[in-house]
Amino acid sequence: MTDHHTANINIGKRQALQKMFGIGAGLVTADLLLPKAGEAAGLGLPARGQMAGSARGSSVPGVFNVRAMGATGDGKTVDTPAINKAIEAAAGAGGGTVLFPAGTYLCYSIHLKSNVALYLDRGATILAGETGQGGNYDAAEENPEAGQYEDFGHRHWHNALLWGVGIENVSILGPGLIWGKGLSRGHGEANPGVGDKTISLKNCHNVTIRDISMLKGGHFCILATGVDNFTVDNVVMDTDRDGIDIDCCQNVRVSNMTVNSPWDDGICPKSSYALGHPRSTEKLTIVNCFVTGGYELGTLLDGTFKRWAEGQRRFPTGRIKCGTESNGGFKNITISNCVFEHCRGLALETVDGALLEDIAISNITMRDIADLPIFMRLGSRMRGPAGRPIGQLRRISISNLVASNTHGEFCSILSGIPGHEIEDVRLSDIMILSQGGGTGADAAVKPPEKENAYPEPNMFGPMPAYGFYFRHIKGLQVSDVEVRTMKEDARPAFVLDGVEHADFIHVKTQPGAGGGAFELDNVKDFNVYLSRPVPETHLESVTGKKL
Repeated sequence: MTDHHTANINIGKRQALQKMFGIGAGLVTADLLLPKAGEAAGLGLPARGQMAGSARGSSVPGVFNVRAMGATGDGKTVDTPAINKAIEAAAGAGGGTVLFPAGTYLCYSIHLKSNVALYLDRGATILAGETGQGGNYDAAEENPEAGQYEDFGHRHWHNALLWGVGIENVSILGPGLIWGKGLSRGHGEANPGVGDKTISLKNCHNVTIRDISMLKGGHFCILATGVDNFTVDNVVMDTDRDGIDIDCCQNVRVSNMTVNSPWDDGICPKSSYALGHPRSTEKLTIVNCFVTGGYELGTLLDGTFKRWAEGQRRFPTGRIKCGTESNGGFKNITISNCVFEHCRGLALETVDGALLEDIAISNITMRDIADLPIFMRLGSRMRGPAGRPIGQLRRISISNLVASNTHGEFCSILSGIPGHEIEDVRLSDIMILSQGGGTGADAAVKPPEKENAYPEPNMFGPMPAYGFYFRHIKGLQVSDVEVRTMKEDARPAFVLDGVEHADFIHVKTQPGAGGGAFELDNVKDFNVYLSRPVPETHLESVTGKKL
């Protein structure tokens, strides 16, 4: 009975470890067998207190301990040469796992290789060194194909703490920490020796990043451009610019992430021209994530959760946004089961000539939103090679969204531009509680078009509605939506301008609001059913009408 019971425990541990590391961690089944007493630990990793090579006087197959390669882990000695040596050895052996035992590894540019996994053990930290203080980061590579359409940080990959170009079957696994202390947030990032990204990847496939924590990631914690079959799971980012940018990537799974990024976007799909040609971001899922910009740097990771003092971060960012770079397009994307807190809301933007289509968003909660909950923008900034047509934004579904304490000056905005309408939008099962307080003067505002402007939720200034502003849309269905205000508001709940084929079903607005429920200008085929306080209404064509 005892032997049978022990065997079951060992099998259970093995299965748990297999599940934790997953396929593609550079480990084979034989490595997962638990050792006998005195042998190296399971998963092919060293036993506690041992370095690879110390067990039985021989190295553990497939595992390359950075300490055995000369890394000190003392936080003072530059360990980059030893780490790159370990990665080269693993790659030269046909693949393997590079092990970082507990310690602090002062580093500059680490070169990722195909078929190699990095495993940061608990208590292990990769620390980004200060430029010129013991080392420098790799120089930014030439990239003339990309032109000057993107910011410098978006179109270079070598000037990073960890980088890989054209590699495959790569993993970076925790539970250790990567601290980008010496990385630039963008200032001076074009200077030789300066690093501005924690992890950068270009034209890669079969990449997994899992179970790590990242502190102060520079311009980007992760910049992934042209990366396919990409998985990011259970990663925590507490950073001073972008969390993760998913640019021109296909078949991507982002799950269980926590991102505090007060100065920039948290999770940001893009489709830029950085590869020298347009490429779409598609087949992307973002699930079970928490995004915020509401906490002082480092306090999310250490669990103290210190909010910014009043006035320090009036518009913390931290959101999920598709865009702004939108040359290649966004297709076949789902965003579900995500929490927004003390940050900007959801943004879907195509302004550089691309398609943004077939997007489903569901089960979203938002609190303390710095501007507005939902922003959709089809524009004509057209940052890219000349001659491309204006893009399209169509077939979007947003359902089961709850937002409270959103900024009173603004409302959710869905806006195309003259001659280029957003098409086929479905909004359902949505509750929004705005701070309100809009005045009669706000209600009279006619937002400018700003067709060529950089898209931001607050780009039009105070809005003439407290719930939704719809402009240049063809095919709109709004059902089971309720919008209310915390303070008295003189604006209508919904403003429609240049909208065709609009159905409002079972919609509720603020009782007794001074601005009423609807204001309609240049609207065709407008219908209201089962809504309060507006009775059933059917209008073929209408302008200058309030309901």
